[in-house]
Amino acid sequence: MSRERGLTRRGKERHAARRLPAAERRLEILEAALAVFAASSYASATTAGIARAAGVSEPILYRHFPSKKTLYIACLEQSWDRLHAAWSEAKVATEPEGWLAAVSSTTIALTRGGSVLPPTLWMQAFAEAGSDGELRDAVRRVMSEVHDAVEETLRDAQRAGVIHADRDPTAEAWVVVSGLLLHTLSARVGGLLGEADTQRVRAERLRWLKGC
Repeated sequence: MSRERGLTRRGKERHAARRLPAAERRLEILEAALAVFAASSYASATTAGIARAAGVSEPILYRHFPSKKTLYIACLEQSWDRLHAAWSEAKVATEPEGWLAAVSSTTIALTRGGSVLPPTLWMQAFAEAGSDGELRDAVRRVMSEVHDAVEETLRDAQRAGVIHADRDPTAEAWVVVSGLLLHTLSARVGGLLGEADTQRVRAERLRWLKGC
């Protein structure tokens, strides 16, 4: 029997409007999951709550993601893909001397725009990583990818003469990753770093990297 039988014309129109292609439905669920995880935690978030936020049933959610863990790992990757794309666009649109500032300002802009950054999810996964090897491997992989992308930008800037020749891009990239975690921690607990503090840290890091 058709699921549309018994619906009014308007109901059928709404029903048809919600029949999204699989890729769009998957992205819709991902966006809802990102918001739910960011507002709570991996442990407390439920697939039922995520399904409600996405406007779908749990069975539909499970067609795309067989478990909460699978969905969480997909969110880790989605948040990093979005940040990486923003960094790449900023780098293309900026001269070498402005790359570092552009990457930093782009990250802050995404945060203010409501995007969930990878460190938000990393911090939630840390509590689970000790007993869950799959989550531990996923977080390690994404953190390594973030580090490598930052290191590549630092090396490119160093070759362009923007960063002092004595700086170690591999080590400095880990400092940047640590800074992302600090920024996320501050946002999570509130009152740790103000805007002036954030600006001062950014300025000092740039001054150090450039050897000013």
